[in-house]
Amino acid sequence: MTDQPSFDSDFRDRLHELFAWRRDVRRFETRPLDEATVPALLATACMAPSVGLSQPWRFASVRDPARRAAVRAIFERCNADALALQPNERAGLYARLKLSGLDDAPEHVAVFVDPLTEIGGGLGRATMPETVSYSAVLAIHTLWLAATAQGIGVGWVSILDPEAVAEALDVPPGWRLVAYLCIGYPTDHSDTPELERAGWERRCPPDDFLLER
Repeated sequence: MTDQPSFDSDFRDRLHELFAWRRDVRRFETRPLDEATVPALLATACMAPSVGLSQPWRFASVRDPARRAAVRAIFERCNADALALQPNERAGLYARLKLSGLDDAPEHVAVFVDPLTEIGGGLGRATMPETVSYSAVLAIHTLWLAATAQGIGVGWVSILDPEAVAEALDVPPGWRLVAYLCIGYPTDHSDTPELERAGWERRCPPDDFLLER
C-alpha cells in the first residue's frame, strides 16, 4: 500500500484560500485557453468520487458556433421567464444581474449524467438513485477548484431548459443535463460572491445550517 502524503499547515492554509477565492464567474476575457487546459481539467474532474464507482458524468465540449447560439437562445428564453416570475421588489435588481458568461467565455462545457450507466453495477443507488447526479456535481466541483488554482474562472449557467439543451447538443438519449459551464480567464477577482456584492443575497454563517441531535 502506498503511503499517504503529508499535508502540512501551510498547504491547508493555501487550500482554505482556494475555497475562499473560488467564484461563480460571469465576466470573462475572450482570450483563448491553451488547447491542453480543458482536457486536463476534465481529467482532474474524473478523479472525483462517485456512487459505486459509477463515474456517471458525461462531458460535451461545445465549440460549434451554431450550437452555442442555440444554447444562448435557450438561456434568453428561460431568463425572460424567470424575470417575469420575480416579485416587484426584486425584478429591477434581477434584470441588472449578469447571469451568464456565454458571450465571452472561450470554452463551453456541458456536463450531463448518465443515470442508467451500468458501470458500478448499481451499487449504492437502489435507495437513493439521485446519487448519480450528486456524483456529477462532485466532478464539477473538482474541476472548479482545479481551474481556480490555475487562475481560470468557471461559471455555472443554470437558467436553461435541460431537455432543450440536450436536443441542441444532440447528445445520446437518456443523458440529463446537470450543468452548462463557461470557462476562461476572469476579468476580475474577488473573495466575495458577485451576487452578494450586487445585493441579491448574503452568505450565511455555518451555524444557520446546523441541526444538532
